[in-house]
Amino acid sequence: MEIQSVGEAFIRPGQVLADRTALAAAARWTQAVSEADGVCVLHLSPGVDPCEVTTELREQGLRASPNHVLRGQPLWFGGPASRPFPAPPVGFKPGRSRSGVVVGLLDTGVAKHPWWSGTDWYARLGPDEADASEGSQAGHGTFIAGVLARRAPGAALRVHRVLDGDGIGDEAAIVRTLYRMRDNPPQVLNLSFGGHTFDDRPPPLLADAIGALTETVTVACAGNTASDRPFWPAALPYVVGVGAVDSCRQDRAPYSGHGTWVDACAQGDWLTSSYLDAGEFGGYAAWSGTSFATPLVAGAIADAAREEPAREWIRRVLDSDETRQIPDLGVLFAASL
Repeated sequence: MEIQSVGEAFIRPGQVLADRTALAAAARWTQAVSEADGVCVLHLSPGVDPCEVTTELREQGLRASPNHVLRGQPLWFGGPASRPFPAPPVGFKPGRSRSGVVVGLLDTGVAKHPWWSGTDWYARLGPDEADASEGSQAGHGTFIAGVLARRAPGAALRVHRVLDGDGIGDEAAIVRTLYRMRDNPPQVLNLSFGGHTFDDRPPPLLADAIGALTETVTVACAGNTASDRPFWPAALPYVVGVGAVDSCRQDRAPYSGHGTWVDACAQGDWLTSSYLDAGEFGGYAAWSGTSFATPLVAGAIADAAREEPAREWIRRVLDSDETRQIPDLGVLFAASL
């Protein structure tokens, strides 16, 4: 599907997201509407600018947004994601104990791996949740699943594939997935993707969908932008935005997003985790990025949730005067892999 660049934001050309209250007001620009799972995608007539339509609808007090494109955040070097590097096997045995905690993982999917062989949560996955086998970010979700498994032993993963093999997804698909999670929400939700918006304002339908998960702690990456420009959904006030520190866990990794909207940070450089068993890889890789700092924080929250509600625990940690802070990155989670 086509992608249009608007400044440093990316959108699906000719598409606007809205709820049903905006349909009548947008009718004169709209060629077709597709509605599912709480969100309407307005397919605009040729030549109509989705950013201009969004602005006019918002001036009328309606909730609307271009269909922003969001991307996974492994380390970028001005182009496609840097490749992961093969790593030797890691001697991790998940054990048989279950914590009762569920972590939602929206990403590229999860591939078969010895670390979760025989687990109930992996046995429930269907073919639509399998990790992409090709693309610059194939294995992204599998890598993150391994970080979560090691950081929160016994937690079950609930996997939804919302990104393709190049780590690309759009706001409409993600909002619809979040909408379907409302009836049975996880305690923790890991979102290792994001993007800028065309006007640097929060995307309202994505914000609504995350905000509706009132008992879930949502953790999202701050992006590999090396800037303080808000990166969504991490910059939402009720999301734990996670930046990356270097391998010494002393300073901000040079690529990490940063600013007052970042709540926490963890090591993002040279983490080793599960990966695809293909080509030069034997199921393990080393990779860098705020994508992978995020599950270190999400996993810590999930591990703590065995003993107390996740929202209470993370609120206390973030508000404590005793936790170490990194300027413009928030509370440091010092654990590594």
